Amino acid sequence: MRPLITALALTLSLTAPAAAQDRISLMLDWFINPDHGPIILAQELGYFAEAGLEVEILTPSDPNDPPRMAAAGRVDLAVSYQPQLHLSRHNDLPLRRVGTLIATPLTCLVVLADGPVQTIPDLRGGKVGFAVAGVQEGILNAMLAHHGLKPADVEQINIGFSISPALMSGQVDAVIGAYRNFELHQLQLEGMEGRCFYPEEEGVPAYDELIYVANPDTMDRAVIARFLEATERATGYILNQPEKAWEIFAATAPELRTELNRRAWADTWPRFASRPAAMDAGRYHRFEAFLAAQGATPGGLPVSALAIDVTAEASP
Repeated sequence: MRPLITALALTLSLTAPAAAQDRISLMLDWFINPDHGPIILAQELGYFAEAGLEVEILTPSDPNDPPRMAAAGRVDLAVSYQPQLHLSRHNDLPLRRVGTLIATPLTCLVVLADGPVQTIPDLRGGKVGFAVAGVQEGILNAMLAHHGLKPADVEQINIGFSISPALMSGQVDAVIGAYRNFELHQLQLEGMEGRCFYPEEEGVPAYDELIYVANPDTMDRAVIARFLEATERATGYILNQPEKAWEIFAATAPELRTELNRRAWADTWPRFASRPAAMDAGRYHRFEAFLAAQGATPGGLPVSALAIDVTAEASP
């Protein structure tokens, strides 16, 4: 009977319709780069498909668009930043953090290693460039205050996203908003060495750098929970086999196979959230209080207005 059963099972598998997959759209915070490793690996390794998901990965033309698109329901998920989430919520955007992609700060204050700024107090009377007004200024001010400096002790200049060029050209003495996994390597490739002052060591509470956000009124919690489970599997693969994971990641597009991205990958993969659905309520409470103390927001939002654990929400 075994051959008959096997043949029958094969016939059924060939004739049965494929299981329908749930579609979900995800907008990244910017163009694809090593920060998005678990998403790309989950796609390439088939983890999304095994979770019954068809994931459409989109990149924005404007880095300010992703949270707005998620709030408007034009995408199901968006990659954003914990500090930006606090500002978005105070601007009445209907968003919640539903998962974490990178669980440590990446932003840092960068200076040239052989320049005049060897310590943060050396910035007195100097120029500091920032890319995004609001949060980055608050982080800089807190770092200055940690060393007894006032905001007026430095000249703050909006340099947009010309971060490394502004520093290399001498336009500014330091830049806030540089990513420790990218800009330091970019400087090296240009023949210069940078030094990073880490906000979480200089009076700023730790926060999640990259998070997934969604509109709580329209989200499908069970579908998002499956998405996070797939990226958790991908993160486990990356943590166990980082070099092989890099090869898979870099093979997805020619523009990813650069020396800068290779170096950035090595600095990035240890920071991926191994439990993307897990939520640290204290982290969100502390950063909300920090932004209020810096005058960046009015403060007062409870954690439930900022972040949720969709895995718990999706449980029967």
